[in-house]
Amino acid sequence: MSDTRARPATAAGTWQLGDLTVNRVGFGAMRLTGGIPFGPGGRRSDRERSIAVLRRAVELGVNHIDTAAFYFSATRSANELINAALAPYPDDLVITSKVWPGRDPSGDWWWAEPEQLRGQVEENLRQLGRDHLDVVNLRLPRSWASRSVAEHFGALAELRDAGLVRHLGVSNVTAGQLAEARTIAPVVCVQNPYSVDAPGAQRELLRECGDLGIAFVPFFAIAGARREAGAGATEDGAVLQVARAHGASPAQIRLAWTLAQGAHVLAIPGTGDPEHLVENVAAGAIRLSDEEIARLGKVRQGAG
Repeated sequence: MSDTRARPATAAGTWQLGDLTVNRVGFGAMRLTGGIPFGPGGRRSDRERSIAVLRRAVELGVNHIDTAAFYFSATRSANELINAALAPYPDDLVITSKVWPGRDPSGDWWWAEPEQLRGQVEENLRQLGRDHLDVVNLRLPRSWASRSVAEHFGALAELRDAGLVRHLGVSNVTAGQLAEARTIAPVVCVQNPYSVDAPGAQRELLRECGDLGIAFVPFFAIAGARREAGAGATEDGAVLQVARAHGASPAQIRLAWTLAQGAHVLAIPGTGDPEHLVENVAAGAIRLSDEEIARLGKVRQGAG
């Protein structure tokens, strides 16, 4: 059996995060905990099922997992689940985390000052049971679009120099903020919201990252404009039509389209459902025609 069939996460190829090679189809840990950190509610997750999902992801060839210390619910921590499921970690596994947002034990949000980022990095290290983090993204507040990232990113660069972090990325940034960060330290990835209904500015940033050789790592690729609420019950007609043509789900088509935007684009779909995991990973093998890619690219926010 070919490696692609045995490990379907390899079907879409690889990309470099600095000196680390990852398969372009990865896994996002946010939904493992049952609760959604950025929104209300959520359901209780089954710990053993979440652990099984993580182990199955690695079996399927996933070697890039996105997480954060603030991914936790009343009963579950994404980092703790990753540690329990995968330590001792495979040599090729890359774990990406993010800092700046934080949550106290009650779940209330706070935003770190530059000098507090070390504590956030160390908390990720403790929870994951590691002595360094492969990649850390500086996750910006949505209200920060016109402000400087220099102090916070500079503090992360110092942690990189100290050996606590191997590579740095940025999240929720504008093109100007990416340019500013790159004057301080190398940036290996940009993690921004992106899907078939992404606005023009995000599409331009994706293209710019490709020109710079920087990985673009979309979140909400499946949920689209619904963001933290997840995929909706209704779907855009163009997505449904292409899905029927490929015998695939709309979620798979959204992921396939996202990956088709460039060899530097990585996917990190998340789920706590073993069946959805297999479906998401299989999307990396779907090849859309140029006409289908163009048709899906005309979907706009709020469509469907």
